[in-house]
Amino acid sequence: MSQTKRVLVTGAGGFIGRWSVAPLLTKGYEVHAVLSENARAPFARELQGASVHCADLLSEAGVEALVKRVMPTHLLHFAWIATPKVYWQSPDNARWFAASEYLLRCFRSVGGVRAVMAGSCAEYDWSKVGVCIERTSPMADEAATPPTPYVANKIALQKALARFADEEHLSAAWGRVFFQHGPHEHPDRLVASVIRQLLLNREALCTHGRQIRSFLHVADLGAAFAQLLDSEVQGPVNMGSDEAVALSDFIGRIAQQIGRPDLVRLGARGTATDEPPILLPDVHRLRDEVKWRPQFSLDEGIGDTIVWWRAELAARGAS
Repeated sequence: MSQTKRVLVTGAGGFIGRWSVAPLLTKGYEVHAVLSENARAPFARELQGASVHCADLLSEAGVEALVKRVMPTHLLHFAWIATPKVYWQSPDNARWFAASEYLLRCFRSVGGVRAVMAGSCAEYDWSKVGVCIERTSPMADEAATPPTPYVANKIALQKALARFADEEHLSAAWGRVFFQHGPHEHPDRLVASVIRQLLLNREALCTHGRQIRSFLHVADLGAAFAQLLDSEVQGPVNMGSDEAVALSDFIGRIAQQIGRPDLVRLGARGTATDEPPILLPDVHRLRDEVKWRPQFSLDEGIGDTIVWWRAELAARGAS
């Protein structure tokens, strides 16, 4: 008889985490979705079929009790501070690093066999890379400028996970997230902000738009993490799309689908001095080793996101 695969998904009420639940259920996992104690997402349709737990992951006692109650065989860890304009410099990054290490130790102590944690493309040294490759591209902690607390703690956790996995003979991978969009995105982030403004018939004030990026629909990203967890792939894996696009083109596609290209104002905002002109993932590991492909094309993902925001604004009274 095969062992039941029980996965603990932290940050399951977040933008990415919620989209991993359905793919994991499809793969036969018993999914235990962990939300913060004050979360409103237990009734979210994306979590249907999962056992939902509300817990304080910054409390060692809370983590230990949760892990002993669930006895997970697998861990998919998304939980971290992610508030726009706050998370880069927040001292809470160090707390999340410590909490994540403790969670990992507790997970292994009850017999956990595979752990996947979410990292960030910000771990790369943006001043030296255009296309980021997991094993060879320079990292931000090697740069002349010290990394932000967010980046420093993410890099530290990736290294801690690798050491712990080696010492404990634990199967482990680290998913470096690039750019994404879709339902439930924070309204202040680029794609959500542009869509909201245009749907409200307001000007969308943007930078020059010459930056080259790639965008993945968040449902595809959640599915990619589920596939990574279900694989035997070890170490860092870039989680993103191989379809490069200029931001001006991407924003233009949004505007065309909404029917308000006249409201887009390219060049109305300045760009950050440290913003790289090109920032793309090399996705050979994700494609060839994890054996994953996206379901949404770029335009399909944009369309789905617009539909969700249209309904969301209507529900909010178009505020």
